[in-house]
Amino acid sequence: MPLAYVIAQHPTGHPGEIDQILTDFAAHHLSIGTNLAGIVQSNTACIGTHHCDMDARVLPDGPVIRISQSLGSAARGCRLDPAALEQTVAEVARRLSSDTGLLIINKFGKHEAEGHGFRELIAEAMSLDVPVLVGVNKTNLAAFLEFTGGCAMPLTPDSHTLLAWFDNIGKITPAMAGQ
Repeated sequence: MPLAYVIAQHPTGHPGEIDQILTDFAAHHLSIGTNLAGIVQSNTACIGTHHCDMDARVLPDGPVIRISQSLGSAARGCRLDPAALEQTVAEVARRLSSDTGLLIINKFGKHEAEGHGFRELIAEAMSLDVPVLVGVNKTNLAAFLEFTGGCAMPLTPDSHTLLAWFDNIGKITPAMAGQ
C-alpha cells in the first residue's frame, strides 16, 4: 500500500510549513468525502515568548488535543507532552479501519523515532492497505527511512503534488500493486 512523506523544503525548516500543507490537504479531502483518519497540527504563538502552543486535531471531526506543555519562557528543547500525544494516538486508533481512505500523520517526530507515538498506527494502516501520508522533519528523516525500510515515497510539499499522488494511488489496484 502506498506510503509517502513530505519534508520541509525551507533550509531552516520553516516552522509550520508542513502543518499547514497537511491541514489544507486534509480539508480538501474532507470536503470531497474522503474517509480520513490521523491528525493535523496547528500552532498558536505564545505572547512574550518564541514558543507556540501545539494543538492536534484528530481527523475527521476532532477532538482537538493540546500536545504541548508550558515549560516557561526560558525553556529550551522539546515541549511535547508525551501523555497528550499518546491520548491523540489512541483517538486516531479508534478511527482507523480497513474502510479508511487515507491516514495522515502530521509528523514523524522524536517520539516516533524513539519507537513510540504513531509508529504502530502507521504499520497497522499499511497492514490494512490504507494509504499513509506522513510529515517528517530533517532531524528524524533517517529514523523514518529506517522504520519504513526505504519503501516510503518522498513528495514535494505542495498541494498539486499531494493531490496528484492521492489521485494516482486510487488508480492502483491490489493486483497492480503486487507487480
